[in-house]
Amino acid sequence: MGISVSKKIASVVVLSGMITYMLVANSCKPNKEIAPLQSTDISHVIAQMTDIMIHDITNPPLAARFFSYTTLAGYEIVAEHDSSKASMHGILNGYPDFQKPDTITGYSYQVAALLAMYETAKKMQPSGNMLEPYEQRFVDSCKGIGIADEVMDKSMQYAQLISKQILAYAKADGYNKISNLPRYTPVEKEGSWYPTPPAFMAAVEPNFNTVRPFTLDSAAQFKPAPPVAYSSKKESAFYGITEAVFTTAHNLTDSQKMVAAFWDCNPFAVQDEGHLQYGNKKISPGAHWLGITGIACLQSKKSFNETMQIYTSVSVGLMDAFMCCWDEKYRSNRIRPETAIRKLIDPLWTPFLQTPPFPEYLSGHSTISSSSATILTHFFGDSFAYTDTVETTYGLPSRSFTSFKQAAAEAGISRFYGGIHFMDAIENGQFQGTKVGEWVLHKMRFE
Repeated sequence: MGISVSKKIASVVVLSGMITYMLVANSCKPNKEIAPLQSTDISHVIAQMTDIMIHDITNPPLAARFFSYTTLAGYEIVAEHDSSKASMHGILNGYPDFQKPDTITGYSYQVAALLAMYETAKKMQPSGNMLEPYEQRFVDSCKGIGIADEVMDKSMQYAQLISKQILAYAKADGYNKISNLPRYTPVEKEGSWYPTPPAFMAAVEPNFNTVRPFTLDSAAQFKPAPPVAYSSKKESAFYGITEAVFTTAHNLTDSQKMVAAFWDCNPFAVQDEGHLQYGNKKISPGAHWLGITGIACLQSKKSFNETMQIYTSVSVGLMDAFMCCWDEKYRSNRIRPETAIRKLIDPLWTPFLQTPPFPEYLSGHSTISSSSATILTHFFGDSFAYTDTVETTYGLPSRSFTSFKQAAAEAGISRFYGGIHFMDAIENGQFQGTKVGEWVLHKMRFE
């Protein structure tokens, strides 16, 4: 990987850890009294997880899986102590009736919730051991200003008890069986997806639809209309949508280029440097929307408990939206614009953004953005204006929006500007994502 990018990521991890240390130092009081933790305390755990996902080059669907189980671990503890928050037992598919720590007393449930997130993420993420220093700093900062060792020890016992059960729940979702399935081989058929340059990477998560969803009956529950059928004839509908991508790409304005770059979120981007190829590490689209979630919670001064609920809802929505989208991707298995344009119009054409390594239909950005926007709109309203600073860490300027739905629409069209999606994949992805978001709210009883 590029040295400069690695240094930037290392500095982000250190900075987020320092911020968490300072926030906890201000949140914890001596004499065993602990002031309520803040929404930002949860956000910093999410940010640290994101840094590690960038380090590990975690693919977008898998990142959503990590986020969802981690936030569920924290939420379960909050729900056991906040009567306004319901346990997910009987709500999420297969969710256990958690063992309550009747013999553990004298803990802080909010501290335990944050520790449960750390304990879960450490064991789920490949490089989860990188979270250990931040978790330890969190513990040490509270002890260092007078919180009794016994309070912290009891909080950790509680956190580990819940995390262990969440990890068992995660293990039972079937993801660990995917590696035993036959390796995906591109189909030799006109109009089908084939790996794209420069790295010609293998298909990402072709069997993600076999994982147990959280709220869906199945990954095919919101099966979309089929994509425009492939055809090389100039009078065909497919040639028309292909030509639209080609024409737009040749006439991009600076504003459109900025929109495409802002929402790129491609963890697989590879840059050619002579005979060498370098990976440009980037945030995943789900992590971007969780960053927006943190901004909204901070701006609206949501409590720790409310913030945990909102993060968990968005994360569950991300997981189920990715499952629906990926189910369709490998069903329709449609060719990417880059491949189609080179075959039908211009053999030397390249898109503004690098094409991700999986089939085109549906647009993942459109699907998960619409799902997230639907869920966030439920909690914050239709006209929640905010400034998105998530990508400033990666050298991009902030962007302001008048609503989450406006942001989701921009995220969708950014893929058209980038030259990596046809318009029907964007529009139908938005429709599917909205349906998933509404369903998640219904199942989680937030209507």
